[in-house]
Amino acid sequence: MKARGLFVWLHRWVGLLMAGFLIIVGITGSLLAFNMELERVFAPQLFAAEPSSSTRLSLAELAERADALVPQGRVFFVEHTAPDQTKVNFEPRLSPATGKPYELDFTEFFINPFTGEELGRRRSADLSQGLVNLMPFIYDLHWRLALGGIGQLTLGVIALAWTIDCFVAFYLTLPHRTASFWRRWKPAWLVKRNAGFYRLSFDLHRAPGLWLWALLFVFAWSSVMMDMRRPVYEWVMGALFDFTSRIDDYEALPKREALAPRLDWRAAEAVGQRLLSEQGSAKGFTVGQPLALAYFKELNAYSYQERSSRDIVGELHPGGADVTFDADTGALISLSLPSGQRLGNTIESWLYALHMGQVFGLPYRLLVCALGLVIVLLSATGVYIWWKKRAARLRSSKRLIASTTLFDHRERLHIDS
Repeated sequence: MKARGLFVWLHRWVGLLMAGFLIIVGITGSLLAFNMELERVFAPQLFAAEPSSSTRLSLAELAERADALVPQGRVFFVEHTAPDQTKVNFEPRLSPATGKPYELDFTEFFINPFTGEELGRRRSADLSQGLVNLMPFIYDLHWRLALGGIGQLTLGVIALAWTIDCFVAFYLTLPHRTASFWRRWKPAWLVKRNAGFYRLSFDLHRAPGLWLWALLFVFAWSSVMMDMRRPVYEWVMGALFDFTSRIDDYEALPKREALAPRLDWRAAEAVGQRLLSEQGSAKGFTVGQPLALAYFKELNAYSYQERSSRDIVGELHPGGADVTFDADTGALISLSLPSGQRLGNTIESWLYALHMGQVFGLPYRLLVCALGLVIVLLSATGVYIWWKKRAARLRSSKRLIASTTLFDHRERLHIDS
């Protein structure tokens, strides 16, 4: 089998393997391009009404108020997810009666960032709770087929196959011969008007893939980043770029579990602000709006995050400069910036922001929404092209069998006569 024939075979069967999954991913991805807007439609109760004050409470104050609202749980993460919404993550406390953790009936807790009042709680992606969980369910379907780890692994394999197929598909659009290369390649970029349905399907399968090739590759590889970080994504990024694995960095930190750090939430926020300001002065970046505060009991360490001049994402999205520091002494453990530290990690920040539609405002999100539909189109037309070619091969095979049978019959008649 010649090289081109091998690539045609790979593209055909890998494409058929991916088609159903990519249709699901494409449709859900189009919706998720406007996730926050749709959340406001289906779960408006999780967002603060018109604020009585333009100033949000501090992250520490919100952590304290949330802690008081859920006595069976302990706050470990507070994040401003929108200007009018703050999300709080809890872990269950131990029951004095049984010595076992309480069972919390929610996985997400939302608090008014201006007043500290509870907005609502939900078991993320649980549709039995109604429309309040519609968008989390769509996100879970997009990320891991709503099947947990098995679904995530499956989509990780599909994402890796999709990444490789991006190059295979591009190669197959190239002319067989190099003579008059651009003239021969030009039709691959066009959709022929007034063509039959099969030719139209073929052009719609090929031309959009060429025009949007770079973006399709970004989404394919960033899907590997999200669903198959280890060993594939991190190994490739480490081999090609100056890159550090945040998982490796975390696992390298000394584990010294504690439940009662010397620094409380308010002291921790003050230390985080001071450390970020000092690091900004030393490394040439500025910080501003607080974004998140977390306590990692297994490390006995806090993490504090603020908006910074190294950010890639827009102001309406989480993601900024953060410091991790000792929860007893306040000593700096690590600094993480969205860009400017290592090339590989800066690329990762861009991959995430591009995939999540967090850059370039509304025009780019419209493009991401359209791209999801293009992915559905490419998958559907690919299946149709395969089906038509298969039907043609079957008809040809039947004609050949019929012709051979007729020939054999005539030969027998000739011999018998």
